[in-house]
Amino acid sequence: MTNTVTGSARRVPAAGPLLTTWGTRAEPAELARALSPPETALPVPAAGAGVWARIERGTALLAVRERALAESGTPWPQPLASQYARFFRDGDGDRTAYESQVFERQHRLTRAVLVATVTGTDGPLDEVADGVLQLCEQSSWCWPAHEDTCRPRGTVLPDLAAPCLDLGAADVAAQLAWADQVLGDRLDARFPGLRERVRSEVRGRVLDPFIRRDDWHWLGLDGDVHNWCPWICGNVLVAALRLGGPEEERAGQVARAVAGLDRYLAALPDDGSVDEGYEYWWNGACRALEALDLLEHATSGALGAAEIPVVRETVRFPHRMHLGGPWYLNVADARARPPAGQPWHELHRWGRRLGEPEVVRHARSQRGAGAGVTAELGRALRELVDDEWQAGEPGEPPLVATTWLPGTQLGLARTTAGTARGLTLAVKGGHNDEHHNHNDVGSVVVAVDGVPVLADAGRPTYTAQTFGPGRYDIWTMRGDWHNVPQVRGVAQGQGRRFRARDVRVTDEPGRFEVRMDLAAAYPVPDLERWWRTAALDRAGSRVTIEDSWEFTGGDGPGVLHFVLAGQVERRSAGQVVVRPRDGGRAALVSWDPARASAALTVRPLGDPMLSDVWGDRLTRLELLLAGTARGAFEVRVEAGE
Repeated sequence: MTNTVTGSARRVPAAGPLLTTWGTRAEPAELARALSPPETALPVPAAGAGVWARIERGTALLAVRERALAESGTPWPQPLASQYARFFRDGDGDRTAYESQVFERQHRLTRAVLVATVTGTDGPLDEVADGVLQLCEQSSWCWPAHEDTCRPRGTVLPDLAAPCLDLGAADVAAQLAWADQVLGDRLDARFPGLRERVRSEVRGRVLDPFIRRDDWHWLGLDGDVHNWCPWICGNVLVAALRLGGPEEERAGQVARAVAGLDRYLAALPDDGSVDEGYEYWWNGACRALEALDLLEHATSGALGAAEIPVVRETVRFPHRMHLGGPWYLNVADARARPPAGQPWHELHRWGRRLGEPEVVRHARSQRGAGAGVTAELGRALRELVDDEWQAGEPGEPPLVATTWLPGTQLGLARTTAGTARGLTLAVKGGHNDEHHNHNDVGSVVVAVDGVPVLADAGRPTYTAQTFGPGRYDIWTMRGDWHNVPQVRGVAQGQGRRFRARDVRVTDEPGRFEVRMDLAAAYPVPDLERWWRTAALDRAGSRVTIEDSWEFTGGDGPGVLHFVLAGQVERRSAGQVVVRPRDGGRAALVSWDPARASAALTVRPLGDPMLSDVWGDRLTRLELLLAGTARGAFEVRVEAGE
């Protein structure tokens, strides 16, 4: 088949798929009647239920219990004012020093709650109460990078009278709600008054600001909806269901969360893909799925979403992006080898619910790939009580033959379905104003046996620069460190108008090909056309990347860049060998040396966000093309020894 695809502007309808399907059932008055009481609104039983005794006798929490025992009675992580201030006053805008302390404090509390829940003894409750109270006394639950009062006031510390509702604040509210769900009665008995303190803090820092302010950018009321919306709305939903009240007020909080989830799902393309990439799917679409689970449970099935088409499509997105093993197609700020400890049980649950065997297989194949249960309390609790997930054994992933997602113009094809063995080609069109955008229109990724060799670097550790005016001074964000051309010495422009045109996809048994015009991605006068054609020849076991160009005046063209992952050896004037870091088969990258001069630039990687994926270096292959007004050039990739 051949498809022609054009880009589309951001557009969010007044009512998305949830509100269209649910109608008045999602309005506050109806919700007030439909919602279960706080005691049963969350789908996890309290401590003392039989399921926790079974879990205590099992092995799922062995590592958690060992660590919790070792840290009990030791000083808790302490986020400091000096660490918070570093983001605002240091030149590098460091956010890691503070956030790492906050995250470890929350992870320790999660471990303590899990142990207290399954053992049923009082000792771990002291640890839980210590952690809960420290969160209640923490000046801000907002991460410094998101604080919206400091710079206007010229300060480096948060304003307690104006709490900022961000990802961090919503995370804490949900964690406290889940802790209350499983341990509320026991905390009441041992620490009377603590639960009232929790409710007061959650109301003042999260629930009231959620209702009171319409200017939160993540609400998507301006039509720009991204992963923050379901992440925050989903966690606020947890807090509202367990800790909100009275009845009408709680229903209003839930209704507002539903409206946010509706806007997010409406903003997804029909194919369910996300422009932030596979890694961010877990903190975008997956957050929406988790929230939909809660809504169905809390309304006794009145608000179900299994029949909504975009829900089914987005559940398919993770396995469509799978290269093999721990490797995934990464775009934007996503990593090619993201953390393995994702809430696979949630994907598994939705695959079962929707009757999607490939989704179930993919989730099951990842069982055991992470380090125990997930670090977030709510996700860990849901995972532990999912008997069907816990009972199964790991399997083999589906590894589909071909994927083309027109909504984000992402394509992936492999030599043979069901196996990572051989070549995999991935192609990206799109535009340069995507969420977590990199200037990468027309980029390609090639993997050998599931391991990227022509790679997308991903992103370094976040700092103030990452989402500031200097974003495109970061080398990983720029076009010259992606697998795209540089035309007449000019890199791709940044913005929505810099995009792929006339995207055409051919998917046949022996060949997968994507052809697109990149001319609009470059602010270059006289550039009429720059066709990039990337193809996988399954029968010939070869990937070809052909660039052809037309200028109406003057000479072209520039340099072709290819980022190589692994040990790179210059075998001849027209060939390099790339040996991946994991010792797998090499890739042979070749071209006509009579038509381009070649150079290699080594980029040392000191940032662990990059080196943990790629090792100590990436290498850029630079092919300098002659400045002709019209021409074409081809690069070939084959699997080596």
